[in-house]
Amino acid sequence: MRTVLREPGFTLIELMIVVAVIGILAAIAYPNYQEYVRKSRRAECAAVLVGVANAMERRFSSSNSYAGAWPAAEPQQCPRDGGAPYYNVGFAGGEPTATTFLIRAAPAGAQVGDKCGTLTLDNTGLKGMVGAAGGVTVRDCW
Repeated sequence: MRTVLREPGFTLIELMIVVAVIGILAAIAYPNYQEYVRKSRRAECAAVLVGVANAMERRFSSSNSYAGAWPAAEPQQCPRDGGAPYYNVGFAGGEPTATTFLIRAAPAGAQVGDKCGTLTLDNTGLKGMVGAAGGVTVRDCW
């Protein structure tokens, strides 16, 4: 009778099963991670929009008009501290009038594929979106 000695280690089949499991987990986890990053960037930029709206309200309370240039202390991109922008912030539809303004945050860079599209905020506090994917509500994005 002949005895076969087995070498310690993993077989090729065992290694391929591990690679397949890791691939499946990565295929599920990476899109979820990307959506989480987009959502956190959107929330940061929504805070910037609210900050700009507050600055515009301060202008209105002191001069009784929204008309004028962009508030000096407020950023025109998200993130606030510079770097590669993922939202460009500005007035929508031109400069504000004496009684109204509409500010928007248009996605840029890695945020372009965001389901919420361009975020908007007006002088009445009305939050909105332009170019959002079907079935997405303002509540989902703000």
